[in-house]
Amino acid sequence: MIWEVNILKRLNPDKLNVELRYGITATQPVFGRKYTLTHSDITAELFLTIGLQFAYDKIGDLRDEVLAEWRSNNGFPFLYVYVYVDGQFGREAAAQRNAILRRELPLALEAIRYGDGRLFDAWPDLDNAPVWIYFDSTSPEYNRFENWGLMKDFK
Repeated sequence: MIWEVNILKRLNPDKLNVELRYGITATQPVFGRKYTLTHSDITAELFLTIGLQFAYDKIGDLRDEVLAEWRSNNGFPFLYVYVYVDGQFGREAAAQRNAILRRELPLALEAIRYGDGRLFDAWPDLDNAPVWIYFDSTSPEYNRFENWGLMKDFK
């Protein structure tokens, strides 16, 4: 099951592990910066990898990771988030996975915001950037692109 860990309503910073990969500093670059967020069902730890590429080496068979990246629309930044609802799991699992993802996405976004806090300190306008989430599904009722507010909503 995805994100079925004893996750608190709010982020526990002691359970968040952050890794910066090659080409990334605490404050640069903004555009092209990619996040891979995974977790451990056993320890309830979250693992945030920040790089110029997604951390495909951290993605498991369950496909319960959250992928995000900074993009620009007419010069304005936004956070594009991708989650895999179903496909290989079939229609039966789609409703359950969709519900779990929707329940846990606020925590995932808080982990990204907190884990990359120095970026937001250096670029405070990023807190006003919209968050767009693509729910990737073969089922039309779950295949959606939604606005989830602003990054400051996940502080």
